[in-house]
Amino acid sequence: MNKTILIGMTALALTIGGCGRKTPVADASSGAIDPNAGAPVTAADDSVDLVELPAMQADLVAKAGSDTIYFGTDQYGLDQASRATLGAQARWMLANPSVRGSIEGHADERGTREYNLALGERRANSAKDFLIASGVPAGRLTVISWGKERPAAQGSDESAWAQNRRAVTVVVK
Repeated sequence: MNKTILIGMTALALTIGGCGRKTPVADASSGAIDPNAGAPVTAADDSVDLVELPAMQADLVAKAGSDTIYFGTDQYGLDQASRATLGAQARWMLANPSVRGSIEGHADERGTREYNLALGERRANSAKDFLIASGVPAGRLTVISWGKERPAAQGSDESAWAQNRRAVTVVVK
């Protein structure tokens, strides 16, 4: 690969990766879990006022089974497995009232950027609506759509696309 192209792609990846995530800080209110324990530090973006809580995120995954739900191609409706996962997430959020959730919607690489951003938002809103219906106060939830900008899996096949059609509940303060 041409060295100039590689440098340009690295700069673009760093720019995209730095958007929307804040540096994790300790959650002194819970006292039971150190949110900074072994947590990667991500770039700060002053345009988004979210602080991720990695230790609380790990607790959510451990107790709810997953922080991620998946969707079919061009779909944003919730299937039975997604409802079960979100139900467990809602119970965890109700048991941890000091945290908030940022629901991040994603899409696979197919489709235009605008289409995928809109689809990611619909997926995140489906998850948010379910959590609200399960008793989580709406004020504790935000929605972000990443479209196809932050794939969970690289590749251009059904296996990769299936992993990228998702909504992730990120625990934030």
